[in-house]
Parts: sequence; C-alpha cells; structure tokens
Amino acid sequence: MKDVYLFSGFLGSGKTSLLTDVIRQLKDKHLKPAVIMNELGKLPFDSQAVDKDIPLKEMLEGCICCSGAEKTEAQIQSLLFDSKFDVLIIETTGAAHPVEALDAVYSPLFADQLNVKGIVTVVDTKLWLHRDTLTPQVRSLFMEQIRHAHLLVANKTDLLTEAEQGQAIYELQGLNPHAFILQTTNGRVPLHLLEGLKATAQVDKQNIVQAPISTLQLGSRLVDFTSMEFTQEQFEDWVRSLPDTVYRMKGYVPIQGIQQPMLFQYAYGMVRWLPEYIKMPAKLVIIGENISDIPVIGFN
Repeated sequence: MKDVYLFSGFLGSGKTSLLTDVIRQLKDKHLKPAVIMNELGKLPFDSQAVDKDIPLKEMLEGCICCSGAEKTEAQIQSLLFDSKFDVLIIETTGAAHPVEALDAVYSPLFADQLNVKGIVTVVDTKLWLHRDTLTPQVRSLFMEQIRHAHLLVANKTDLLTEAEQGQAIYELQGLNPHAFILQTTNGRVPLHLLEGLKATAQVDKQNIVQAPISTLQLGSRLVDFTSMEFTQEQFEDWVRSLPDTVYRMKGYVPIQGIQQPMLFQYAYGMVRWLPEYIKMPAKLVIIGENISDIPVIGFN
C-alpha cells in the first residue's frame, strides 16, 4: 500500500513550502514521492516548485472536492497505473473542505491500495489571530480545515510575540484537541511526525478491524462485502442506524436479485443508488469521525 498525505490550508499559509521540504526529506530516505496539486487559477504557479523527476498531476481552475472528485480519482488511477512511487502527496486549494478533499481521494476501485495517513493543515498563525477580519463563510471554512486536521502546522510563528504564540496555540488546541500541533516557520515539518499519523481503518474479510484510528477523529474505513449479499431495505435500515458523525459513504453493494453490485453513495443523510452493468468490487468506503467502533452491516 502507498501512503497518502493531504495538505490543507488557506492560500499563503505555507502549503507549498511544506510540500517542497517534505519531498526533500522523502528523497533523503530514498523514497519516491508523487504529487497531485490543485490550483484555482489557469496557470500552475505552485507546481513549478516540484522537481521534474517527480510524477505530478495538476488540476487547474477547480476544487479537488465537489465536482472535481471524479477528476481526482482519474488522476490517482493514472498515477497508480503508469508511475512508480512510494508516497502520494495531495495539495488541496485553500477553498477545499477537509471532508470533501478526503472523499475525493477515496474510490472503492483503489482504496485498498492507499493508506491515507492523515490531513495536515497548515495554519497561518498571524491570520488565525486576525480571523475576525474574514467574512463569515471564509472564517467558517478556515475553522473547519483546522477542526478536521490530524496534524496542525502552526506556521509563521516568527511573526508573533511570545504572548501571541501562546494565545494561538491555546486557541487551536481548543478547536482541535486531538491533533498534534507543531510550531514552525517556513512550513518545515519533520518527516517522522507525518509517518506517525494514522487515519485509515480497514475491515478485512474475516471480520477483523485493523489499524484503529485511536484518538484521531476524522478518518476512513474500507469494508469488503465479498461473498455477502443484502436486500436494499436491509442495507438502508443499517444506513439509518448510523450516527451523524458518518459524513460520506461510497462503493459497490451486492443486492439480492441484482446481478452486479450497485453503486451506492451517501452524503449527509442523502442516499443514492445507481445500477452498474459491469462487475465492480463489492467494497464500501466510509468517511467520518470516530468510525472505527461503528458496527458494520454483515460484520456485527
């Protein structure tokens, strides 16, 4: 399996500085990175910071989440098919919501090939202390990026006084008490902090939960429904029993009386079924908070 990191944070927070430094550290360990870079403009300014020998996919004029999710899946499939790499780094735009960015990474077609280590959110600490100057919508997204992170990089602390640094860290801890907070400048993060993250939980065919999420909140879980079958009513009864902390599900569910597993999608309480005309892997990806203990249908 290939490790995957999502780098989140507002424009100008220091994501690209983090990216280039992590690439350097990976190369020092003789690990080959690949990069998917999402930029809102027409020109790939940030991607110029990535060395030519690194597999790179760019998404311009669009968000990695929402309508761009299918494009992201295609980019990942392309990398898995024609590039050799050990670690995949996905740098999202400043406009990406963490849950939607994580959702874009997961496809039941290749989820068992990826090990999402976590969301790393780079926080401009000076902007954090002046967040009241932002519009309500922007401020809300800023806080969501922080709340769902597995690692918070409190960047640009050299621009703050000691008192301001203490205030920023105290407030960030209050918003996300589960994430490790690293105070830094120039987006520098020791590689061992990234390698210690764990945001993926898996359920295997023998009903064993592997790699529990521990204290991390937002994470993913891969369920394999091979040799199982449900009625649509049974499956939807299970979906209705889930807590509100399950945000997204997508995959292919084997339904009695239907030849091929059906495409199933769930988002914030809304369910959608679509027929499939070719045989797809009977797997489901679940994304949410504290999901490692949720009973899964067929595995109870």
